[in-house]
Amino acid sequence: MELFEIKAEIPVFAADETDNVLLELGVEGWSLLEDAIAKRAWIVGVFTSAEEADTRWEELRPMLPAEPLSEPERRALGDRDWKDSYKAHFKAWKFGRLHWVPIWEREAYALPAGEVAIWLDPGLAFGTGNHETTRLCIERLIALEGKSAKSMARVIDAGCGSGILALSAAKLGYGNVEAFDNDPEAVRVSEENAAMNGAAGAVKFFTGDLVSGLAGRQAEIVLANIQADVLMRFAKELIGAVAPGGALILSGILAHENEQVRAAFVAAAPGWTVEARTMGEWSDVLLVRPV
Repeated sequence: MELFEIKAEIPVFAADETDNVLLELGVEGWSLLEDAIAKRAWIVGVFTSAEEADTRWEELRPMLPAEPLSEPERRALGDRDWKDSYKAHFKAWKFGRLHWVPIWEREAYALPAGEVAIWLDPGLAFGTGNHETTRLCIERLIALEGKSAKSMARVIDAGCGSGILALSAAKLGYGNVEAFDNDPEAVRVSEENAAMNGAAGAVKFFTGDLVSGLAGRQAEIVLANIQADVLMRFAKELIGAVAPGGALILSGILAHENEQVRAAFVAAAPGWTVEARTMGEWSDVLLVRPV
């Protein structure tokens, strides 16, 4: 399938606010690229036709916090071009004994003895771990390690993106991991990433939303890295998926939204313990259900 890229430079001072707009609005197909050394930034969209690229740009432009510095450039994008462009903003990182590394660095990456790597090719799905929202979830997941019998504990990753959270849970030794996304492309990429890590079958990936994906399921750890308004709208479903004594990890929440999200979940889950953290402009909420 041929893809088309549309790219426009934006003022670097507007990069963070532009990124927030894309995430808050759930605008699909767009990403933000920054060159910290040159102090330049671009908004980039990838779509299945030239007509769609132009239409989506006209829809997005009025939402941008600052006027672009130039008219956008559009070009046909081969598979190799897309994958090469993605390398510019996916960098290896680690927390604890886990490393998250782009697949194209596999041969050269030096992995310390006793530590574990997750090799990722994000493709068109969100979730490289480079974003604060993903890091907040993973740090919570690692902090919970050892507080339950991992081989027996169940994990649900609601809105799995490229599968990074679910695969992290599997690599940590959790023996019953399920993950879903309402985008079939995200599920396909997640399964590819599992196969690249020798973990095919270690996670059950499937297509579903926050109603169908959680129906009839409970887990000791439920992860949801989704924008704040969606989390609050489906608070009942998310809370209902947490087993007694289990934890609900919420992310995708801007720092200024945290109080509102906490209030919504405290009201929906009275008696649960609640805490929150902030990382840059982003935050998380951890809720633990009484036994």
